Amino acid sequence: MNQDYAEVLLEHFPVVFREAEFVEASYRALNEFGFTADNAIAAVCLCRDEISQTLKSTVAQTWGEAFNLSSLGGMFFAGRTGLMAAMHHAPHGNGKERFVFYAFSHIAIDADGRLGVCKRKGIPESVACGALNAFRKEMAEGKLSVAIDNGDIEQSLLKMRLMREIHYGTVPDLLQLTLLTRQVIQTDLERELQAIVNMATSDYAVLTGVQVHGPDGNYAAPSSCYAVLDFIRQDLAFSGEPNTVGAAAG
Repeated sequence: MNQDYAEVLLEHFPVVFREAEFVEASYRALNEFGFTADNAIAAVCLCRDEISQTLKSTVAQTWGEAFNLSSLGGMFFAGRTGLMAAMHHAPHGNGKERFVFYAFSHIAIDADGRLGVCKRKGIPESVACGALNAFRKEMAEGKLSVAIDNGDIEQSLLKMRLMREIHYGTVPDLLQLTLLTRQVIQTDLERELQAIVNMATSDYAVLTGVQVHGPDGNYAAPSSCYAVLDFIRQDLAFSGEPNTVGAAAG
């Protein structure tokens, strides 16, 4: 593995899990709080990009088929209706309903350490996240439109929502935009959860971070990961050691 990749990964994501190991570690951590595949429903909020779907598949293998809240960039646009639909599908048992939400933005790092660059099937050089990159390009060229385009609803909403968090005249780089997107996804998801979850009858968990597409596979760089039980937030402690950059790049 090119050393540049390891250095870039270390600089921006000092601790990462291989995707499957992250989901397994989060499952073990949530078991300690009573969440199991039999009594909980999982939901994912990821980018629509095909290279992001491995995380959805891994969640489904661990928790059972997951409710899909996803949109371009991983933005949470399903709103209360989508969220309530996911919650209504939770197993009933022992007087509690349990929900687990995986919400991630994503970015690629290629073997030469270039942020945003990846390979795809039949395409030697591509960009991830493409939706965020297109948004950034509009800003950089001074051609940004934040009007609703009925032929491009999700991208219109992405630009409108993220622009609320960006200082006028500032053009964040792709990494900054990816990290901002992760925070916005979490903020919007948490706002609706707090509005509609009945804590007397429900427990839920939120796991957010950045999905990193590396030249040797996908990784999860967790950010905010916690469970809320009986009105009390409990941060998750993952058992086992995550992949450090050395392991990731080896």
